[in-house]
Amino acid sequence: MKLVTYQSNGQTALGALVQEKVVSLTALLARGSASSPVDMIDLLSAGSDALKSVGDAVHTVDTENAIPLDQVTLLPPVPRPGKVIALGRNYAAHAAEGGSAPPEYPMIFHKTATSLLGAGGTILIPPITDKVDYEAELAVVIGKECKAVAEEEALDYVAGYTIANDVTARDWQRRTTQFTAGKMLDTFGPLGPALVTKDEVPDPGKLWIRTILNGKIMQDGHTSMMIFSVPFIVSYISQISTLEVGDIILTGTPEGVGFARKPPVWLKEGDEITIQIEKLGSLTNSVANQR
Repeated sequence: MKLVTYQSNGQTALGALVQEKVVSLTALLARGSASSPVDMIDLLSAGSDALKSVGDAVHTVDTENAIPLDQVTLLPPVPRPGKVIALGRNYAAHAAEGGSAPPEYPMIFHKTATSLLGAGGTILIPPITDKVDYEAELAVVIGKECKAVAEEEALDYVAGYTIANDVTARDWQRRTTQFTAGKMLDTFGPLGPALVTKDEVPDPGKLWIRTILNGKIMQDGHTSMMIFSVPFIVSYISQISTLEVGDIILTGTPEGVGFARKPPVWLKEGDEITIQIEKLGSLTNSVANQR
């Protein structure tokens, strides 16, 4: 099931993506007794029974009155997560292309809720940087609160997955040993188009992942190449901090980023960038200078 947060006629709503159309979650649940959740975190917090009700309705819904995808504005599936946690250098080849050894432990940094951007939105390059890079990443969405969870149980606490572009201002990233300043800029966290529930992704370690910039393939990797697996990442972070419903974890990027190319390839006004991940679809965003 593909769950989305979208805007239509000035209203923000939850829906399901079915055959390139958006079906209102309110409409999906109208035939049953369940009340409509307020937002994605509300839905996920309602638990597996609520998701099953939505899933059962999705399988039988008539899409004739659904909204065509090109008539809505997609927001990040979880627009205001409590935490956006990201990993650096989680693919050995990406670490090597930057001249670094693979890390012994996960390199953790944060993005912010204000950095998030939906599919179809515009990445805005502020005047403080001209060294903006792309990073294709698998994103994990937490479905149940967890603390100090065992690795073998970690996926039980995952609601599903989505696509992320960890857009980075490399000059700001390298000002100090802490990455976050180059990662948290507004619009530098495209996410979506949908939250794909984990029943459609049996193994997050078996997905190809690709970046296409203006029609050219720039990154072409596979999540099996991660140094730290999704179950390990969830377990590891949960030892440090309680993971709450709706929290997002970005799991790192494969090789092929712009800064490592000769000459470097920086995102610029007029670019179109697409991140594709197997089973999750495509996340496409345009690029413009902030004015």
